[in-house]
Amino acid sequence: MGVLSLLSSFIDVLDLKEDEVVVFGWVLFPSKEIRDLANKQVPNDPEMAELVAPLTDPDRLIFDASRMVYGGFLSLV
Repeated sequence: MGVLSLLSSFIDVLDLKEDEVVVFGWVLFPSKEIRDLANKQVPNDPEMAELVAPLTDPDRLIFDASRMVYGGFLSLV
């Protein structure tokens, strides 16, 4: 997908089709250090294996992970 412009809308970035639905989620971490630690530990957690299958098994795909958008944000309020 390439680098996103700060002026791109969320829907434009996703290239949403008429029959598609957007799923939006977020996680709040108390610090960047804890976030970084979680990002290292979660993929290696054995309990994640069942959750990862719909992202990696072609027979069970629930969405196109190549279109996933993620990032970090600072609170304004």
